[in-house]
Amino acid sequence: MEYKDYYKLLGVSRSASKDEVSKAFKKLARKYHPDLNPNDAGAEAKFKEINEAYEVLKDEKKRKLYDQFGSNWEHGQNFQPPPGYENMDFGGFGGFAGGGSGAGFSDFFETIFGGGGGSFRGGFQQGGYQQGGFQQRPRRGADAEASYELTLEEAYRGGKKSITLQEQVHGPEGVPRMTTKTLEVTVPPGIKDGQKIRLAGQGNPGMSGGPKGDLYLKIRLMPHHMFKVADADIILDLPLAPWEAALGASLRIPTLDGAVEMKIPPGIGSGKKLRIKGRGLGSGAKKGDQYVRIMIQVPERLSEAERELMEKLRAASEFKPRTF
Repeated sequence: MEYKDYYKLLGVSRSASKDEVSKAFKKLARKYHPDLNPNDAGAEAKFKEINEAYEVLKDEKKRKLYDQFGSNWEHGQNFQPPPGYENMDFGGFGGFAGGGSGAGFSDFFETIFGGGGGSFRGGFQQGGYQQGGFQQRPRRGADAEASYELTLEEAYRGGKKSITLQEQVHGPEGVPRMTTKTLEVTVPPGIKDGQKIRLAGQGNPGMSGGPKGDLYLKIRLMPHHMFKVADADIILDLPLAPWEAALGASLRIPTLDGAVEMKIPPGIGSGKKLRIKGRGLGSGAKKGDQYVRIMIQVPERLSEAERELMEKLRAASEFKPRTF
């Protein structure tokens, strides 16, 4: 098997101190870390080599044994362990545990330190490692956000909805492609514009076996032909004829929960608001109301009879709308 010159791999001398070894390893680890060199097989191989070298040279006992075996070997030369090495006691080497595959370290390393069947805790796992102050544990995927439009009626009622999203996935050969997925969403009744619905585990994929992130649907309320929205309140502009405003009226007023009867008090002015409690968005104690905003309208054109009546009203009325 090929002899590995761990000193050369880390770029340090054989007399390098433990601190010098550590600094050299960290510098190279930052350079060749897989997270910084995605899809670079060369960087990943180099990263594994320097990790293996550091695993040996950082440990006094391992380094001593390695020096004993390898002091007279040149890099690239075939290595045969000395007779009797298999009877040596490796139990004192911290961080090793039997029973695993040992994937990630070379045959050279396994022959000397792994006993042909040993593995190590904290070694490479799904392309990552955790040695010397660096850690690559399973990481949760990032959360994602998408806009989701609802009509005002849908937001008020809530209920189950089916949505279709496009997402990027990796095919069998690792080639990214777009695919469509359908999700069932429960919309809370009274949800407001800008609120978010969380879909657990539907976000971006995790790393190194980590779980997927969450997907947040940000609610966007579509414009309504009749109602306006002010946070949790609903606003309805109610046109009134001058005589309805003056004499009062009883009208059926549309709401998001069906029409209701409303008495318009006589003498109401334009711009005043009448409240219909609990017919807004939100829920519980924070549920909004619907406000009916009075908008007095006058006819653009008057018939002869209407004009005659208006003239009589002007002559008879003492109402003065202005104080200036």
